Amino acid sequence: MNRVTLNDLYLDEVKRSGATARELIGRQAESAMQNAFYKGQYLSRPLFLGADECQQLYADLECLRAALVSLPDRLYGGDLAAFSRAVGMADVQISAILRSRGITVTKQSRADLYIDETGRFRLLEFNMGSGLGGMDNSDIARTMLEHPVLAEFAETHSLTFADTLREQVNNTRVESGFGPGSRPMMVITDWPSSFKVMEPYMRHYVRRFGENGFDADACHIGQLEVRDERVWLGDRPVDIINRLFMLEDLLEYPDAPALMDPILDAAHRGWVKFFTPMDAGLFSAKGALAMLSDEENRSRFTAGELASMDRILPWTRMVRPGPVTLEDGRRVDLLDYALAHRRDLALKPTALHGGHGILLGWTKDTTDQMWEEQVRAALDGPYILQRRIQPVPEMFPGEDGEPVPWIVAWGAFTVVNGYGGVFARASTVESNVEVINVAGGAHVGSCLHVRPDAG
Repeated sequence: MNRVTLNDLYLDEVKRSGATARELIGRQAESAMQNAFYKGQYLSRPLFLGADECQQLYADLECLRAALVSLPDRLYGGDLAAFSRAVGMADVQISAILRSRGITVTKQSRADLYIDETGRFRLLEFNMGSGLGGMDNSDIARTMLEHPVLAEFAETHSLTFADTLREQVNNTRVESGFGPGSRPMMVITDWPSSFKVMEPYMRHYVRRFGENGFDADACHIGQLEVRDERVWLGDRPVDIINRLFMLEDLLEYPDAPALMDPILDAAHRGWVKFFTPMDAGLFSAKGALAMLSDEENRSRFTAGELASMDRILPWTRMVRPGPVTLEDGRRVDLLDYALAHRRDLALKPTALHGGHGILLGWTKDTTDQMWEEQVRAALDGPYILQRRIQPVPEMFPGEDGEPVPWIVAWGAFTVVNGYGGVFARASTVESNVEVINVAGGAHVGSCLHVRPDAG
């Protein structure tokens, strides 16, 4: 049983039942936590994965994560600062990375992927760390399974879901060094400029951590204070800083180091744990993906690693003058090729997220002149060129029960325990949305997979 078969079977079940999209979504709109962020925008069915598909996806993502983490050693002799500069990090970011580096790099990641016309998962970007959106997707799955049509379908086909939120709780404990019987004080911490927007959602999230063995609160980084060899939120000593802010936030204003340095020093001295250390953002940089894709580095990896990466990683190169090798082995000048093939390429900043700063060469708003100006300006800067991935639409029950085509971005998680579930974001084909994210109004959902032990 695979993804396509499960999709078709479920759509048939929905049609027979006469259920509408609104009915299938169920009581999602009653969840204060989910609607604090998702604003009632939910997909009318979950995504599906067969057991083998799920295992293969996790294996490829874990191989990719391990390869990314290995790049400083494989390419730069262990020099993390040199690697950081090579992927486009600024000095203030490099300082934060070096001062908060963990003993090991987190296993908490989310790969954002499309499924292309060949039926393969293809990577858009790879995010690592504690500031990953969508880790509450299991709440969506649990609520949708209350509908009898999906509940019966899931039972018939041995479907289950990864509890991503519970896995995040476990990740936090394990990687921060707190055992199951402890109750550490954890603060979910954002950047001052985004805290006002995120605070309602963070308050709900804090309660969920409280239900799972933490004393927890929410704040922004400027509300923390270092004194008496501890980090404090008001009169409470903090054990874990669960970091939502990103490396790119450090570039927001000149006094960012004044906010961060005391906290980084405290973490370096062992007075508080960062979940996750700042180096997680380094390995999320798209420049690191370009290093994995570059033909000059292929000899550093095993045949098994290359096969795994080739399955999901599209052609990606730093924007640098000179020759590059294409997928078919041809050698071309990168600038000449980029200017002649803009409809096949996307220009992306190496260290921004959420679709910020991306220029898509194939859209009607991107003219030849605009493309040339932006690509030339990006030469030797922190930018990549990446091959366009054309996703295949997936069908979802509509308001009248008839299937409607949507474009789906799969956000697949890895966690300490392995596969961590999927956060789905999607927009209708009719909407012509090119960059799918929650901020742009995408609908969200979860994923059910066939249990590995199913007959």
